[in-house]
Amino acid sequence: MSEFQPIRPTPTRLHTPRAAIVLQSGLHDVPFVTLRGWAISVGVLRYLNCPPAAKKTQVECVTINKRMACPETTRIGIVKPVLRSIPEGWFWMGCDEGRDDEKPRHRVWVDAFELATYQTTNEEYSKFLEAASHPKPVSWDDPLFNQSKQPVVAVSWLDAVAYCEWLTLAFGKHYRLPTEAEWERAARGGAENSLYPWGDRPPEQLPEYANRWKTGPEPVGLYSPNAYGLYNLGDNVHEWCSDWYDAGYYARSPERNPQGPATGSRRASRGGSWRHHIKVTRTAARSSIPPEFKYADYGFRVAASR
Repeated sequence: MSEFQPIRPTPTRLHTPRAAIVLQSGLHDVPFVTLRGWAISVGVLRYLNCPPAAKKTQVECVTINKRMACPETTRIGIVKPVLRSIPEGWFWMGCDEGRDDEKPRHRVWVDAFELATYQTTNEEYSKFLEAASHPKPVSWDDPLFNQSKQPVVAVSWLDAVAYCEWLTLAFGKHYRLPTEAEWERAARGGAENSLYPWGDRPPEQLPEYANRWKTGPEPVGLYSPNAYGLYNLGDNVHEWCSDWYDAGYYARSPERNPQGPATGSRRASRGGSWRHHIKVTRTAARSSIPPEFKYADYGFRVAASR
């Protein structure tokens, strides 16, 4: 994680009718956005000790003074996701030998985008919980699930989207969940016809497979990445995608950048699960649950447009 220098508490008065404001620090301009009473700069959050009337999504007036340095003010370092660039291109999506919802195998174009190297970890998610006062996952205090480098689990689709929106405000970059097409494109790593991110070898032949995932997900990034430098695609936890799920969507999906159906009752997810009998899933395999559900084998990784 990058280290950021504290902002000098030069007395400054801010007037703005918008959510975006700029703090004149005396040394340089520091871009801020405000939300629910806190100000966010790149890598630094400071709770503004301002009058209750000013604690609005659109802050009209905030005074920043030497109280910023006192113990009442919280400084929270944000962990910026490590992203890998996924090139644009055509690929074959789905599998004609798979389940019905994987058919038909079809050609899809995906624009270039970025995808997180790792599943979002408890360490990363903890910054969001603290800064936004977001409810903790039910597994948060369970030692089987709360190690810093384990993927965060028991988060709903709504929780994952809220985290992406928070990152977007913090860094000024549009973070989001990947689409199903983006996820599969990234998982394939440029290999068109492989069953798994590593090829066609059965999961049981993976290193130490029999001794992994006994009581929960393992820390991210322990084993080799795929060809695009991405870890745990296909194992550890299911990963939320942005799309609504429709078992028959492939028969009518657009060729370019499919976003999923316009409505639905379940959100799509991809990847394997530590608690399944077969711990690693095929690259084309699809899954889904309602967006408000929170399961101990559901997590996510973030994406960003380029």
